[in-house]
Amino acid sequence: MPDHIASLFAPLELGNITLPNRVAVSPMCQYSSEDGFATDWHLVHLGSRAAGGAALVMTEATAVTAEGRISPRDLGLWKDEHIVPLKRVVDFLHGLGAFAGIQLAHAGRKASMSPPWMGERIMTVEEGGWDEVMAPSPIPFAPHYKQPRELDEAGIGKIIQAFAMAARRALLAGFDVIEIHAAHGYLLHEFLSPLSNQRSDMYGGPIENRMRLLVRVVDAVRDWWPEEKPLFVRISATDWAEGGWNVQGSIALAAQLRLRKVDLIDVSSGGLIPGVKIPVGPGYQTHFSEQIRRHTGARTGTVGMITEPAQADHILRTGQADLVLMAREFLRDPYWALHAADELGQTIAWPVQYLRAASAGVPSREPISADDAESLRLA
Repeated sequence: MPDHIASLFAPLELGNITLPNRVAVSPMCQYSSEDGFATDWHLVHLGSRAAGGAALVMTEATAVTAEGRISPRDLGLWKDEHIVPLKRVVDFLHGLGAFAGIQLAHAGRKASMSPPWMGERIMTVEEGGWDEVMAPSPIPFAPHYKQPRELDEAGIGKIIQAFAMAARRALLAGFDVIEIHAAHGYLLHEFLSPLSNQRSDMYGGPIENRMRLLVRVVDAVRDWWPEEKPLFVRISATDWAEGGWNVQGSIALAAQLRLRKVDLIDVSSGGLIPGVKIPVGPGYQTHFSEQIRRHTGARTGTVGMITEPAQADHILRTGQADLVLMAREFLRDPYWALHAADELGQTIAWPVQYLRAASAGVPSREPISADDAESLRLA
């Protein structure tokens, strides 16, 4: 076993918490809620990743208003009744030694759509959808999406307040980290990009105006979220389209967010418009995180086709990011962090219920033999 600590398993101090490693579970929509409530599915889905060694486990995009959901089956935090089921999940994650994060979101013009297994279509009111979706400008995401209503200043003020009240509820539920979702073509990203924001008021035009809503949301959230508690913002570094939001804008935004006590910029990309060509490949987004980190001094997280322990460790060791967030790989292997530690020769705490398996030498990704399985059954 190496006598050094791999970068992937070095602690990371963020505000008043210290992550024991740099592995985080990225938000993943589960489409398993009714009226926004967390269910047993969320307990098991998120809890299994905590049991698997991830230091930080994030909820899916959690809507701050009912009409801000991507689909009628999304998680929500727009009313106090949502707090208790989420606290149950948070307490379980804490019991497994993981920190709990929640991503607060508003879907904007991409709202009231179906879960993916029902096909990409508008959900009718009879199916639980709603009549009206909102955006900075009345431009639909795609022809088969709803025509959005342009938000007026009063509507914008209500959304800012909704984020603030969701932050208050997240605090009561016991979350350790809040992430504000300003990526993937949802409302706050829609305000940032000139492709979706064609306003002529204080929220449109120059980049300072297009950043205004996100900045005000951050300030409103911080009014309720204690300064010592970590606050993340997820952004799309680029729209991958000419005339859209780009890396230069993301650097300018990150610098502003750092001044407002945002602890980490979670750097993704795309999602604003359909049909763009993205050069997808292993770690294809890490250079965005690296540029933002280098130009602003902000701490960054990175995502996108990160699958192998050595790859994740290299990203951190070479200064491309401070935190690695993974989604699909955690769907394939909920115990990815435990297996990564074994592969990199690191020591990591297994759940006490699994210690016999760990000590029996079966933490690898190789199938368990019949003899091993029988010995574990008899133990």
